[in-house]
Amino acid sequence: MALITSDRARFPNDPWQLVETVHLPGNAGTLETLFSLGNGHLGIRGAHWAASDAELPGSFINGFHEIWDIKHAENAYGFARTGQRILYVPDANNFVVVIDGEMLTLEESTVLDYRRSVDFATGVYECRIVWQCRSGATVTTTERRAVGYQARGALGISLEVAADRDISADVTSAVVNRQDQPVEDHSAHDPRRAGRHAGRVLLPVRLDGGDGSLRLSWEAAESKQRLGMAVDHWTSAGVQPFDTQVDQDDSSVRYVLAVSADTPFVLEKSVSYAVGGAADEDLADTAERALLPVAEIFAQSEAHYRDYWTTSDIVVGGQAELQQAIRWNLFQLAQATACADVAGIPAKGVSGSGYDGHYFWDQEVYLLPYLTYTSPGNARQVLEFRHDLLPEARVRAKELSVDGALFPWRTINGLEASAYYAAGTAQFHIAAAVAFATNRYIWASGDTEFQETLGSDLLIETARMWASLGFFGKDGLFHIHGVTGPDEYTAVVNDNLYTNVMARFNLRAAAALDHPAIDDAEREVWEQAANRMQLPYDEDLQVFSQDNDFMTLEPWDWDTPRSKYPLLLNFHPLVIYRHQVLKQADTVLAMFLQWQDFTAEEKRRAFDFYDPITTGDSTLSACVQGIMAAEVGYGQAALDHFIHALYIDLDDTHGNTIDGVHIASTGGVWSSLVSGFAGLRDQGQVPYFDPRLPAEWDSLSFHLKLRGGLLHVELDHAALRLTVREGAPLDVDVRGERFTVGGEPVTVPLHAVVSPEPTVFPGPATASIPVVRAVN
Repeated sequence: MALITSDRARFPNDPWQLVETVHLPGNAGTLETLFSLGNGHLGIRGAHWAASDAELPGSFINGFHEIWDIKHAENAYGFARTGQRILYVPDANNFVVVIDGEMLTLEESTVLDYRRSVDFATGVYECRIVWQCRSGATVTTTERRAVGYQARGALGISLEVAADRDISADVTSAVVNRQDQPVEDHSAHDPRRAGRHAGRVLLPVRLDGGDGSLRLSWEAAESKQRLGMAVDHWTSAGVQPFDTQVDQDDSSVRYVLAVSADTPFVLEKSVSYAVGGAADEDLADTAERALLPVAEIFAQSEAHYRDYWTTSDIVVGGQAELQQAIRWNLFQLAQATACADVAGIPAKGVSGSGYDGHYFWDQEVYLLPYLTYTSPGNARQVLEFRHDLLPEARVRAKELSVDGALFPWRTINGLEASAYYAAGTAQFHIAAAVAFATNRYIWASGDTEFQETLGSDLLIETARMWASLGFFGKDGLFHIHGVTGPDEYTAVVNDNLYTNVMARFNLRAAAALDHPAIDDAEREVWEQAANRMQLPYDEDLQVFSQDNDFMTLEPWDWDTPRSKYPLLLNFHPLVIYRHQVLKQADTVLAMFLQWQDFTAEEKRRAFDFYDPITTGDSTLSACVQGIMAAEVGYGQAALDHFIHALYIDLDDTHGNTIDGVHIASTGGVWSSLVSGFAGLRDQGQVPYFDPRLPAEWDSLSFHLKLRGGLLHVELDHAALRLTVREGAPLDVDVRGERFTVGGEPVTVPLHAVVSPEPTVFPGPATASIPVVRAVN
C-alpha cells in the first residue's frame, strides 16, 4: 500500500520539503528512514525524541562495524569467513520532557497540532508539536537537527519548550547505546534486513561527564575499532544541570526549571563523533576538539545545500507532484555521499542498518554515474577506496584460483562477507563494475593523473582476473563459466550475457592502456578474449539469451499470487533457479551500459522478451527497465517504470524501507532522468544525447560536470538546448549530428519518436510491473 502518495492531506506536496502534518500510529520506522539526515559519514534516523514514539531509532557512521566468524553448517574451501555489520553508534537524539508532572509522548498525551519536515534546501529536520497538558497548559515543543559538513562528525540538536502560562519543566537529554539493547533479529526471516549480535559489542573505554558535558568512548569487541563522542549542552536560561549521569549504555543530563509564558526554554545539544583504531589517542578528546556551536552546524548544512542545488537540481516542468519526489531522491544521494571521503557507499547510505551496511556493486553502477557528473571529486574518492582494497582483492583472487584482483561481492573491510556464494562470490561481474566506473570517471573528468596511476591499476588487475577466469573453447570462442549475473534468480550459469559483455569491455579498456605493466603477450590475450567473447543468442527467437541455458528453462507460473512476492522470501532458491523468471534487469542492463555494442532492433527485441518476465523484486530493476523502455520508444512503459522507481521508498513499495533508503535506487532515479528521458550516453567519442521526454512533461533541465566544465541541459518537446556555463567548449552528439557547445546556447530541434509495435513472443501469460501512480 502506498504511503506518501496515498494521503496528501497528511503528507502535502511541497517541492522543497517532505512534510507530515498529522501523527498517526503505524509506519513509524519507515518514516524514520524518510526523515533521516546524513552526510555520507554520519547519519541519524528521523525518529521522534521520546523513546515510546520511536520504532527503530539510531545513528550510524559509515564503516564503523563489528566482525565475527561466519559459521557454515557445511564448510568448504574459499567460503566467506568474516562477517561484518555496521554498528549503531551511541545515539544523541533522546529527550524526556515532563511538564507539570506529565511526560509528553505522542502515544499518551493530547496533541493539538503537529508538523514535522525535512528541508531539502537546508538539510534541517524540524518537528513542532503543540500539546494540551493535563495541567491546563498549552505547550509547544520544537526540535531541530542538522549534521555538519566541514565537520563531518558533528550533529546539532536544539529543543525549544514554550508555554502559554508558567510551567514546571523537567527535561532530560540522553545518549543511548542502542547497539547493545535487546531487539528482535529480523534477518532470520528476511535476508535484506540487518542481523544482530548475540553478545555485547561496544565495550566502554572512557566514561566521563559533569556539568552538562559528556566525554565517552567505546571499542568494538572484535573489530577493535574505536568510537569517541563529545557532547556539550547550552541553555537559553543559563540554567545549570540538575544532574549529569554517565553509563556505558545510557548517559544523561537533566534540567529542572520553571518556564515562564513569555520566555521559552531552549536547550542546544552539540555532538561530535570521532572514529579510529585501538592505537589511536583518546577519541573522546579528538571528538571534543571538533565540537562546534549548534548554530554553526546548522550554518554548515545550509551552506552545503545552497551550493549543492545550484548544480545538482533536476527540474521537471509541469509535474509538481513528481518534483517533490525527485528532489527527495536527489537529497538522499547527497546525504549518502557528500562527506564519505575515501570510503564506500553502503547500500542504505547512513540512513539505516539494512544489508548490514555493506558496499556492493551498486555504488559503481548506480551511484557513480550521479557522482561522476555532479561531484567528480567524490567519485574519485570512491574509486580510491576500491583501490585501497586491492591487496585483499588479490588475496581473494588467489583463493578463487584466478589472477589479478577479485573484489568481494559485499564488504566493509575488504573481506568477502557473503555467506551464500551462489548469489555472492559467483557475481564476478563486480570486477567489471569497478572497471566500468573507473573508465567512466576518467572519460568524463579528464583526470589523467588518476588514469595513469590508480585507474590503470584497477583496469589491469580486473582484466587479469577475467583472462584467467575464462577460457578459449573448442569452438574458438572465449567462455566464462560458473558465474551469476545481476539477476539473482538465475545462478551459477555459463556465459551470462551481462557478465561476458562487461568483461569484454573491461578487457578492451585495459588493453587500450599504454602502461609498462602490460606486455605484448598479455595485451594480445586480452584483445583475443574480448574479440572472441561468447554472447549467447537464440536464433529462433532472435533474442540474446541471458546465458547459455536460459531459453531452455521452464517458464514461471505467472498465476502465482502477489502475496508470494518477492519470490526469494517464499520459494527455495532451487525452485526459482530452474524457472525462466528474473529478479531484475540483466541482459537489458548490459544493453544500457554497453549501448554501442547492440543495434536498436536487438535492444527492442530483448526488452520485449525480458521485461514481461522481470518481477522487479529488486529495487535496482525499475530504473533500468525504464531507461531502456525510453530508448526503444515505449514512452508509457518508461514513465511507469520511472514512477515506480521514484516512489520505492516514499511509498515503501518493497516493504523494507524501515531499514534505510535504497540508495542505489535513488541513483537509478538520477540516471532515469539523465540517461532515460534526456538520453545521455557516455564513453563514446563525445557525449551523446537522444532525448525521450514523456508526453505529459513540459520540460526537463539539469547540469552535468564534464571535463572540468559545467554543461547545462534543457529539454522540451521541440528542442534540446545545451550551454557550457563553465569551462571550455564541448563537442556533443545529438542523434548522430555533432555540435560544438560553448557559452551561447545551442538549440537542436527534435522530432517526435515513433513508438514501435512490440514483439509478442510465444509462451504463457507473463508478469506485469507494479506501478505506483502519482496523484494528479
